Amino acid sequence: MKALVICSGGMDSVTLAHKIAQEHQLVGLISFDYGQRHKKELDFARACAEELNTEFILMDISNIGHQLTGSALTDDVDVPDGHYAEDTMKITVVPNRNAIMLTIAYGIAASRGADTVATAVHGGDHFIYPDCRPAFTESFETMQRHALEGVADIRLYTPYVNISKAEIAVEGLRLGIDYRKTWSCYKGGERHCGRCGTCVERREAFYLAQGIDPTDYADPEFWKVACNV
Repeated sequence: MKALVICSGGMDSVTLAHKIAQEHQLVGLISFDYGQRHKKELDFARACAEELNTEFILMDISNIGHQLTGSALTDDVDVPDGHYAEDTMKITVVPNRNAIMLTIAYGIAASRGADTVATAVHGGDHFIYPDCRPAFTESFETMQRHALEGVADIRLYTPYVNISKAEIAVEGLRLGIDYRKTWSCYKGGERHCGRCGTCVERREAFYLAQGIDPTDYADPEFWKVACNV
């Protein structure tokens, strides 16, 4: 496998990058500036590429992101507190985000001679993000097979699509990843807020994985309330 990894700089995609670097051939990491309020995640993606000694590709699609209004990630809308699975988190959906990113990644992978595009969508995303579900990833791979017919043969690698974030944490801890070098918080402050859906899910994942969470949270106890622990 020669894979180009879509990497946000978060826990899941950094784990995937390390997994491929250790088990296969990592062609590079590709990240996207789509005007997200937590743009600091891109610094962590770049740092991951440097650590893995691979190419870092940063795509500026912020002009597109500015048109995808109504999301708490790209618009002047507050990021809600609480668990990822709550209906209130639907405000964090950026319409067609993954489809746009994957389309660009496929084109670059074909140009780089890669045979795989890898993305870290996982089972915990299914509640609110339709472009993280197996039906989408399978259909997208089929569409791209037609789009690149006779040009390139590229598969879509989604090893986490049916597993939980806790299982990703287990794998990452096994791989020896320093999760202090990742960023999840949607609010994009100086520290992880500990209250938004991604912070709560991240903290819960380490708890279920029975591992130590090294993340510095502004509110390190809120997750217990959100998860009824």
